[in-house]
Amino acid sequence: MDAMLWILLPVLVAAGSAILSVFMMQARMDVALAREREALATAEWKLENQEQTLKERVKAAEETAYRKAFDQFLLDFRVEERHYVRESRSHFVSRKSMVMQERLYFRNIPLSNWVEHEMQLDDGADMQLPASQEASSVFSARSLTDQGKYAPKYLAQ
Repeated sequence: MDAMLWILLPVLVAAGSAILSVFMMQARMDVALAREREALATAEWKLENQEQTLKERVKAAEETAYRKAFDQFLLDFRVEERHYVRESRSHFVSRKSMVMQERLYFRNIPLSNWVEHEMQLDDGADMQLPASQEASSVFSARSLTDQGKYAPKYLAQ
């Protein structure tokens, strides 16, 4: 029996050591797997952030390009103005008025006919355009927002 014990004892110790080393290696593999999953999650998070940032940058670049193109388009519009003095004589009254004409152009293509504004001049007044030309212009942003406040008589009707 002693001989059997001396033979089986090392086999039992070897089997126990093998089982213990298997459990230890499995625990190590679980720790390594957890670290790899953590690294993968971090990499995915960084990739999502980078993708979101890239989308925002592309959108901002598109908006900037659109805004620049629209500004460039609006720069092609211009208003040509000309003015002269008109004298109207009736039997005993002679009146002077300054006539300002304006026309809207896109590049060199006229978009409207001449729009005429007539301003009565006093007898002693010098012949200069009024200080607030924007108020009397049909093609200014102010005249469009005031809805005809400064528009010519035929447009106000």
